[in-house]
Amino acid sequence: MSTPPPSHPAYPPTPGPYQQTPVPGPYQQTPVPGPYQQAPALGPYQQAPGPGACQICGAAPAAPVTVRGHQGMLVIMRFLKREGVFCRTCALASFRDMQADTMVLGWWGPLSVLITPFTLLTNLSALSGIRRIPEPVAPGFRPPLDPGKPVFKRPAGILALIPVGLLGLAVLAFTVLLAIGLVAGGSDSADHPTLTVGSCARNDAAWPEQDLEPESCDSSDAELRVTAPADGSCPAGAYLAYLKYSEDGSTSLCLRPLKS
Repeated sequence: MSTPPPSHPAYPPTPGPYQQTPVPGPYQQTPVPGPYQQAPALGPYQQAPGPGACQICGAAPAAPVTVRGHQGMLVIMRFLKREGVFCRTCALASFRDMQADTMVLGWWGPLSVLITPFTLLTNLSALSGIRRIPEPVAPGFRPPLDPGKPVFKRPAGILALIPVGLLGLAVLAFTVLLAIGLVAGGSDSADHPTLTVGSCARNDAAWPEQDLEPESCDSSDAELRVTAPADGSCPAGAYLAYLKYSEDGSTSLCLRPLKS
């Protein structure tokens, strides 16, 4: 009886040249990158996004978008920017994340207090352009970014109302004080009477202070007669009136005493 030949171990099958990568099961999810992560490198059988496609997810249509951010750090500061060709969904996600971070981290510096409002307003202009991008009609090679909640429905947006409110109160207080100063200045100038050449006046203050009031030249209370200076100066014994008592506030007038 002959001995059977020894059996050889089975060799693993060699993958063919066109074998595909296994497809995830029905309950497996492809990991989605965070809002500031870059898209992974494409495999040998993947295609790069075509013209007009989102560079994050590959969906179309897409458009150029630039979203800015700012961080104040007491002495130093950081200017952030994210720009590229994004679909409406990925662009909205980038805007909301950058805007929310700026509203919380952008105020902590002397110059940052002034720069942050301009950055936030600039992003609102970018948001107007994002809303004009049509909804994606062609799916991409990966899921788009999650836009999440609107800015003011996030904890960061609610917390940012504190510095925004304080800045608004400061601007309002400055405006009110400026208006009060202008009104007070106008009322002060209106309190000064106007003297004309040939009229008479009295001084209710002790010289050299002047608190002049017009007075009829026939009145016993009249103390001074208003004259025009000769050769730019007043005669001996006369006083030079404050400029504010002239009609234009810049003409010199002389005050000659009526009683010696």
